[in-house]
Amino acid sequence: MFVRSFAARSRPRLTPAICRSFGTKSATASALRRSDNRGKITIKAPEEVKSYPATIKVYTRTGDKGTSSLFTGERRSKDDAVFKALGNTDELSSMLGLAIAYLQATPADTLISRLEAIQCLLQDVGSNVATPLNTEKQTSKVRRTRFDPDGYHCKQLEAWIDELSEGLPVHRSFILPSGGLAASTLHVARTICRRAERSLIPLKDDVDKETLMFVNRLSDFLFVAARWAAMKQNVSERIYVRQQGRSTEFD
Repeated sequence: MFVRSFAARSRPRLTPAICRSFGTKSATASALRRSDNRGKITIKAPEEVKSYPATIKVYTRTGDKGTSSLFTGERRSKDDAVFKALGNTDELSSMLGLAIAYLQATPADTLISRLEAIQCLLQDVGSNVATPLNTEKQTSKVRRTRFDPDGYHCKQLEAWIDELSEGLPVHRSFILPSGGLAASTLHVARTICRRAERSLIPLKDDVDKETLMFVNRLSDFLFVAARWAAMKQNVSERIYVRQQGRSTEFD
C-alpha cells in the first residue's frame, strides 16, 4: 500500500510524506506543515485539511503479479529489499498508532503529539527509501524525497531523549519489556524499529545517511519513551533476575 503512493500514476494517492515534500494537501487527519525553517512539524486537525475526492479506489490490480512500483516508476519484485524496508517502517508506524491509543486520556498522553510527528516522519523515511539515490534521470524526485538534510529531526530526537530521561528510575539490571500497555507497546515498537534499521543496511548506498541515523536514534527514543510512560502511569517495570539452576517442564 505504501509504495503505491509513489508510483507515477495519473491519480496518485497523497500521503503526509508527499504532502510535505510536494507542497500539497492530503485528506488524512495527520497532514503536515513545516512551522519554521528548521524543519519543525505540527499536526493539522481534520477541519484544517482540504478534502480529497473519495472516489479513488484502494486497489489497482497492478501488483497482482507480485511486483510493485518505486516512486521512480521502476517496478520490482515485492520481496525486494526496498519493500522489506518499507514494510518494516509501515509496521513500526502501525505499532506507534496502537501505543497512542493506550496513551490517550492517561498521565502520559503528552507523548502522543511526538509519536504522531514520528509517524509522519516515517512516511518521509519511506519516501526516501522508495527513491534510490542512484536512480538515473530522476534527480528531481531524489531531491524531493531528501530526508532531514540538516539533521534537525535526529537532533530533535536526542533532545526528547534527554528530556524524558530526567527523573527516570535508575536500574542496574536489564529492564524487561513491561510497564503497562502503553509502555509494553512502545517496547514492541522499539524492536520493530531495530528490525527496520537492519533492513535498511543493504540499502545504505541508496538512501540518505540521515535516514539511517534517524531510525537508529528512534529506537533509543522509543526505549526511553516506554520507560517514561510507565513512570507517568505509575506502573512498575520488571527487571532481569538471574534464574538459579536449570528447570524444565519435566522436572
